[in-house]
Amino acid sequence: MGNTPLVELERLLPGFEARVFAKIERFNPGGSIKDRSGLSMLSSAIESGELVPGRSVVVESSSGNLAVGLAQICRYFGFRFICVVDGKTTEQNLAILRAYGAEIEVVTERDELTGEYLPMRLRRVRELVARTPYAFWPNQYANLLNPQAHEKTMGEIARALDGRVDYLFCSVSTFGTLRGCADHIRKEGMDTTVVAVDAEGSAIFGLESTRRLIPGHGASVVPALMDPTAADRVVHVSDLDCVVACRRLIHREAILAGGSSGATVAALARLRDEIPADSTVALVFPDGGDRYLDTIYSDTWVRRHFGEVSHLWKD
Repeated sequence: MGNTPLVELERLLPGFEARVFAKIERFNPGGSIKDRSGLSMLSSAIESGELVPGRSVVVESSSGNLAVGLAQICRYFGFRFICVVDGKTTEQNLAILRAYGAEIEVVTERDELTGEYLPMRLRRVRELVARTPYAFWPNQYANLLNPQAHEKTMGEIARALDGRVDYLFCSVSTFGTLRGCADHIRKEGMDTTVVAVDAEGSAIFGLESTRRLIPGHGASVVPALMDPTAADRVVHVSDLDCVVACRRLIHREAILAGGSSGATVAALARLRDEIPADSTVALVFPDGGDRYLDTIYSDTWVRRHFGEVSHLWKD
């Protein structure tokens, strides 16, 4: 796990003179950056004996990627895993979870206040933990072992670029990745501008929470891990921004990336005129696009939600 490729994107933004690199986290065993978080949050409990194979039950809420990472880890170590997902979780992710033997709880009711699933997922997790003997809740939204895992992520980026990372673009949801990367930057005294990429309709940075289509970034409640000092800039992107950026990325760089990866590309495009020509820019791509084939990469799905917009990404 870890030591994922850092790929230079030479065709992404024609005329942009800064160097741009993408940290391709889909090459972790479970297919996303959340593998790092999952292993970090379970490892200490395994080492301390709090998690016991054949007895312990891991219970967690996830929109998809952490669920897959935890399912793989729990299958390997022999823990029962109950995952609380929602109506936005793709059929492909559900199939992967079933293949690993995870027990799936699907929340179909949205929170009345926010219109989102997350508050209801968290309520279901608390109910399950309360009534399940030997239950263990990693709680990715508040567990400090989540961001600690991503100090290593940033360390890998920094080493690959000889310590020079002028800008880091990172999408936010639990705030684990961005906070961990920012912690590494601070500890090492790096002169890096950290750009948090959030979704329009996400409550993380104080906006009103509204319904969103694309999972993986943004949140309807402010995560306990949120550190307002971790980011130097915040950019909010729409669902359509993500779709266009993902489609443009595959057209220009032949990289099939997920929605939150597209979000970082959209944010970079928005700030490109502010970034000096000799800069080195790193984007964190949390997952691949193979789990978004029925949404972001489906022409039918895109037309249903946004109309005919293919001209926005075709050169």
